[in-house]
Amino acid sequence: MIKAIPNMLTIGNLFVGILAILLAFHDDFRYVDYAAITVIVGMLLDGLDGRMARILNAQSEFGKELDSLSDVITFGVAPAIIMYVAGLQELGVAGILVTAIFPACGALRLARFNVQTGGNTGYFVGLPITAAGGVLATLALYHNQFSSTYLLIFMLLLSYLMVSKVKYPNFKKVGLPKSTYWVVPLLIAVVAILGFMFPTQFPKIVFIPLALYALYGVRKSFAYLGRKKRKEQMEEEEKVYHDSSFHG
Repeated sequence: MIKAIPNMLTIGNLFVGILAILLAFHDDFRYVDYAAITVIVGMLLDGLDGRMARILNAQSEFGKELDSLSDVITFGVAPAIIMYVAGLQELGVAGILVTAIFPACGALRLARFNVQTGGNTGYFVGLPITAAGGVLATLALYHNQFSSTYLLIFMLLLSYLMVSKVKYPNFKKVGLPKSTYWVVPLLIAVVAILGFMFPTQFPKIVFIPLALYALYGVRKSFAYLGRKKRKEQMEEEEKVYHDSSFHG
């Protein structure tokens, strides 16, 4: 029974994802705030199930596939629908297409991750769907500050980052003492309480660190490309210098 805990957490992740979709379609637009909060709760559950599986030595292919299927719903479909309801409906067909592209890219990102073997586990290749979904769900709450066109562009950017080869830090590999895991249910409860007490402000605050994480990989990639270009220029200049010295 104890070894079923990780899968129960994963099912909980799936449950809040479905709940987020239902809340997004509620007649009262204020429920979009609650939909974003449920995605945040899903992020906590998603970060916990894998760690619990390792602690309980309950890792399995079944759990891995269940986790991926849950992630597609909670961090792919649900955030896309939240964004569509909040700010993309007026764009017509373009809004519908981009809403479908986001979870599709998330599914591709998960499939690529699942077939990868070995390699450096200190980073993710491509923006994790959990982070991308969290950014999108909370970004939707800024629909009054950004036009629908900008929201659509941001959504496409997040979709691209998921299937890109941009490297992101893997915080899931950061170990936590087993003695600290008793506080996790308390943390989830606190997040839920704060979210429902401050449904408008809380998700907007959570958006900031998530967006910085997404932008971190972009900045790091541009820095890498800059270093690579400078190195190529130096090698080219060195080659020209040696050629001129030889002919001289």
